[in-house]
Amino acid sequence: MGMTYKQAGVDVEAGYRAVELIKKYAANTFNSQVLSGIGGFGGMFSLDLSDLDEPVLVAGTDGVGTKLQLAHLADKHDTIGQDCVAMCVNDIVCHGARPLFFLDYIAIGKMKPEKVASIVKGVSDGCIKAGCALIGGETAEMPGFYKENEYDIAGFAVGIVSKRKVISGAGITEGDELIGIESSGLHSNGYSLVRKLLELNPSVINDYFEPSGCTLIEEILKPTQIYVEGILNVLKNYPIKGIAHITGGGFIENIPRMFPIGLKAEVFNGSWPIKPIFKLIADLGDIDTQEMFNTFNMGIGMVLSVESNLAKQISEILLKSGFQSHIIGKVTKGSGGVEFVS
Repeated sequence: MGMTYKQAGVDVEAGYRAVELIKKYAANTFNSQVLSGIGGFGGMFSLDLSDLDEPVLVAGTDGVGTKLQLAHLADKHDTIGQDCVAMCVNDIVCHGARPLFFLDYIAIGKMKPEKVASIVKGVSDGCIKAGCALIGGETAEMPGFYKENEYDIAGFAVGIVSKRKVISGAGITEGDELIGIESSGLHSNGYSLVRKLLELNPSVINDYFEPSGCTLIEEILKPTQIYVEGILNVLKNYPIKGIAHITGGGFIENIPRMFPIGLKAEVFNGSWPIKPIFKLIADLGDIDTQEMFNTFNMGIGMVLSVESNLAKQISEILLKSGFQSHIIGKVTKGSGGVEFVS
């Protein structure tokens, strides 16, 4: 008998088992608009446009980045899928879009069905939080390309919004207030720097991190917050002029992305609590404040630009939705950028 695919490192039977294990997690996200199950050649989703005029589809795609290396190190894989969903749906809700469906792609060195199922459980959890359906995906066993215990994950989300309700930032004006919604921690950005610090300080990774009541690695692996429900609840009642998802590039890069030309952000120092994990990172690397705000979310995952007379009401809706927020600044005239003021 000649060479087989399995001898080359690809176990198709393990792939079949993985698909069977993940079907239940995908099914947990299904609604009446999902027309197909997992295992077909494409995912099908029926659009209900009855409450939309001039519907616009909004799409986003992303991965998790080098946070995956720490998931490999800790052998913890049941939350990393939520990170992937969050990075996509948090982007599209910045334009006022309601997420409809999500697809994932997992590439792995050696097919281990239980590990893949654990990853997809996290994807399913994230989709449920975002109110969207996991309608399909792909799992690829790639021996020789990835190490046996390593994998990568990426995702793709599609949402919908009426054209007249698209949030573009065009209506932002001087005097608008900036509401910052608290993050759950590091989210999924800045991990190349975090991993470098841990390489230089390997003994701290399993230390008890008292502020969070868990080990440091558990704190670092906390999944990215999904803000969809809070944002959509606000939009049912009040307009939001612009939304910035604070991802790679931190405050410095992301807040100005929502502004028209001629405006900048004034951010009030001390207007929200900076989580202890950021202080620990700054201390471990002797990192200056500018670098921290240019790399991490610093405890704020989303920033909303709103009319000043609506800021209090919007914060109350966010709190009722389970999201703590703060007035962290205002919009002023300027040539873009972020200025920190006391």
